[in-house]
Amino acid sequence: MEEKVIIGIEDFLKVDLRIAKVISAERVEGSEKLLKLTVSLGDEERTIVAGVAKYYNPEELIGKRIVIVANLKPRKIFGIESQGMLLAASDGERLSVVVPDRDIPEGAKLS
Repeated sequence: MEEKVIIGIEDFLKVDLRIAKVISAERVEGSEKLLKLTVSLGDEERTIVAGVAKYYNPEELIGKRIVIVANLKPRKIFGIESQGMLLAASDGERLSVVVPDRDIPEGAKLS
């Protein structure tokens, strides 16, 4: 059994969770798992590479408001610089992207 890591509030406060709107989505060539998303944070656009292609077609995500980790260090994945991380929940068989249940503006911070 995996041991749970307990963090303090000071650690959690370092994570910048934001609402982003998916502007475009496409499959990453050479990968069955990855989608390249262009998202809007209101005042800026970013590219995020997300491992959701087995669960979502690109068209399903366009226009959707999602939750991202906005202050994650950029990382190259399949040669694409990913500038954040999409949040999703999985039970091992299914995956669901985390979305707000109300119309919240792009760039809004989660707390």
